[in-house]
Amino acid sequence: MTALTLPTKHRSLWHFVPGLALTAALTGAALWAGSFPAIAGAGFSALTLAILFGMVVGNTVYPKIWQPCDGGVIFAKQHLLRLGIILYGFRLTFAQIADVGVSGILIDVLTLSSTFFIACFLGQKVFGLDKHTSWLIGAGSSICGAAAVLATEPVVKAEASKVTVAVATVVIFGTIAIFLLPGDVPAAGALVYPGRNYGIYMGSTMHEVAQVVAAGHAVSPDAENAAVIAKMLRVMMLAPFLLFLAARVKQLTPAGNGEKSKITIPWVRHYVHPGWRCLTPSICCRKPWWICW
Repeated sequence: MTALTLPTKHRSLWHFVPGLALTAALTGAALWAGSFPAIAGAGFSALTLAILFGMVVGNTVYPKIWQPCDGGVIFAKQHLLRLGIILYGFRLTFAQIADVGVSGILIDVLTLSSTFFIACFLGQKVFGLDKHTSWLIGAGSSICGAAAVLATEPVVKAEASKVTVAVATVVIFGTIAIFLLPGDVPAAGALVYPGRNYGIYMGSTMHEVAQVVAAGHAVSPDAENAAVIAKMLRVMMLAPFLLFLAARVKQLTPAGNGEKSKITIPWVRHYVHPGWRCLTPSICCRKPWWICW
């Protein structure tokens, strides 16, 4: 698979308009379709619908119109998606973390670490994948899906084709989980995972935030709230995870001419972490918002 690379010089605003318009149209269509009770009740959130619409358009119409649209689509993928990750930090406070409790945090930590290391082991030893693809799939599966894959890309310096494979993998299996996990609730499943516990289970295992909301909503309001908080805790762990991975990449990368290779500090570290700190009342009462940065 060959990555599409466009020249960056002499770009005007109009260069990005077609791709951004296409992205906005698909987003609007997904939001509109997701507002119907019948569709929402079936577990199809706006994010899930946007993924499905994008898959359909990407495999039918887009190959014919990619030249005028590619600039805007790449801008949306690289910058607007990163902005969405930054905004994740504004949805979580220490008070919400306390509601989940220490057990919920430990479950998230164990799930994240075990999922990542198992994905790396199976990817390289069983399925014969290279380490970059295994790292990307492990990051997406253990934290927050496609957003984690794209956040991990600059740390491991993976090729575009490997990023595409990782994104497709986590999106497909995350979408499947929307339909499988709520199906555990009837009969014996409801006794094993009542309300809050089942929400923590879904929030600790599913890929995307919207997928967690959709699955939790299909169970109960208590399960939905617990699932979202548990999921946001995993998202909050993205920054320290990337720092750990950057240190690991440094160890595996030989330094040339006796010089030490530098650890890449991911951009998400500088924005997500201050975001949720600024929304924590105990901190905001003592410091103005710009101090958090």
